[in-house]
Amino acid sequence: MLKFCNFWFHIIDGTTPLILAAANGHYECVKELIEQGADPRAKRITGTTPLFFASQGGFLDIVQYLLARGAPVDSLSVDGGSALFVACQCGHIDVVKELIKHGAQVNTHMKDKASPLFIAAQNGHYKILLYLLAQGAETDSRRTDGATALWIAAQMGHDHIVAQLLRVGSKVDAARHDGATPLFKASHKGHSAVVGELLKYKPSLGILPNGETALHAAAFSGSLPVCKQLMAAGANPCMKNQEHNTPADIAKKHRHTSVYEYLKACETRGQTK
Repeated sequence: MLKFCNFWFHIIDGTTPLILAAANGHYECVKELIEQGADPRAKRITGTTPLFFASQGGFLDIVQYLLARGAPVDSLSVDGGSALFVACQCGHIDVVKELIKHGAQVNTHMKDKASPLFIAAQNGHYKILLYLLAQGAETDSRRTDGATALWIAAQMGHDHIVAQLLRVGSKVDAARHDGATPLFKASHKGHSAVVGELLKYKPSLGILPNGETALHAAAFSGSLPVCKQLMAAGANPCMKNQEHNTPADIAKKHRHTSVYEYLKACETRGQTK
């Protein structure tokens, strides 16, 4: 009965039966549709293809079939998304390997310059990150806001990702355009394990371009463990931010009593040295 269908049919957003079959993991439907003349290169108005959706869903058999039938491996959506990008985003390492084997560019990026490595780091996909690095992914490529893979991993609390990126040479103080470094962001989020990894690489503890220090960020979040880590690494509790507040002032303002008491004691000791 399929041979009587119109395989060029699509709804208003450009979705075709082939795209629906690929997105839902229906291998036999995909195979039949293509054998009956469906175009594996067809796109929705967003620029997304059957391969994009199969990669997003982790349907390796469909990915392999589409590639064998001529689906372009690096076709981009209107926002710059690729099959490789969404496979990295969703953690499908077998699909990632298949796409790269067929020539997918590891340093492709979205319109905001987020790369496959960036999205793997953001989502904590360690094995994919290792594979991308082995395939030549650029460690310090930046999103349009200046964030690197290390920066986003620090923000998300992925200490194992942070440790690996630092081992391969990612710049520990690579700041976002607003001046926030990976250490500042990890301190702001209270990610103690990430802070520990970053401190091994001697990051800046002083005033950053955003007018704050990592200790100010830890005081703001109320993270006593991070405050202690930063103090042990040599942070200055008497340093004032652009609003002339010390870290203790910040902790007091946000009612983090234990942090305030600790930092105030450190501040007093610093002033009497």
